Amino acid sequence: MRDHNTAVVLGLLRDAGPEGASRAELAAGAGLTPQAVSKIGARLRAAGLAADAGRRASTGGKPPTLLRLVPEAGHAVGLHLDRDAMTATLVDLSGAEVATRTAPLAFGSGAEAVLAEVAALLDGLLPATALGVGVAVPGPLDHRGGVLGKVTGFPRWDGYPLRDALAGRLGVPVVIDKDTNAAALGLLPRGGASSFAYLHLGTGLGAGLVLGGAVHRGERTGAGEFGHQVLQLDGPLCACGSRGCVEALCLEAVAAGDVGRAAWLLGVGAKNLVRLLDIDLVLLGGRTVLAHAARFEEGVRTVVGEATCVEVTEERAVVTGAAELALAPLFGGAVG
Repeated sequence: MRDHNTAVVLGLLRDAGPEGASRAELAAGAGLTPQAVSKIGARLRAAGLAADAGRRASTGGKPPTLLRLVPEAGHAVGLHLDRDAMTATLVDLSGAEVATRTAPLAFGSGAEAVLAEVAALLDGLLPATALGVGVAVPGPLDHRGGVLGKVTGFPRWDGYPLRDALAGRLGVPVVIDKDTNAAALGLLPRGGASSFAYLHLGTGLGAGLVLGGAVHRGERTGAGEFGHQVLQLDGPLCACGSRGCVEALCLEAVAAGDVGRAAWLLGVGAKNLVRLLDIDLVLLGGRTVLAHAARFEEGVRTVVGEATCVEVTEERAVVTGAAELALAPLFGGAVG
């Protein structure tokens, strides 16, 4: 059931929504013959992943039979591990949220303690139909190997195989990625902008980059370390060891209550990114931004200019994007 053509057809059914799609529409979208689509549709029905959706009204000729996705046939969990909190969301195959849990988290308490807290949070949330768990965590990390790097401020995680450790404990496949990349995946507009930057300012600052319709991770999953571009050579010491990083400057301004300066600094960094990548959409998120959404949106837009669209995103972009990490392979999406 995991072959490429089947995954592409499933993805088209997901995009079609509850109304479903005809065999001709699926064939055109997948670049397959109608006969091939018929065979794939039969396999999807047998597996319970698809079902007939009746016929579409037609003014002439025999109306086509429609096929639709069965959302409840499978589920995934998105898990966001922040520095001081964790959130888990169960979604169905359509990406609709079914249940959500949150709990405090001491990310610096050590791997075994954190894994025990995660297992407790997910206890009873993972159904038998779970395809896997997508985990969004602070970077840097090795996305392909599932190993964390030296997370800023939490060096004890450096080299820890989080993916394999969680998969062994939970008994389901696990995918991990940076929180900013997960959010970018969840925000990837269907039929909208194919390239954009998502800037996440919370207890740290990072970026998720979408270029040409795909999340850009870089050769070593190091792309998007936006917060550690140096803006002031003699600036305050950053937790990464450098001085004058935009992350350190922004967080210093926020701590001092100067939201206007924090927004201006974020705008300066964003303008550098816009010039470097030639993108015209910047999305803002993270708890610090959301606490002062209008001021950050206005401040960043003022710096980058009106030619670039600047918008504040939904609060749950990270955790819903994490769930998409687990769903992506089923629908022909690449997570690597």
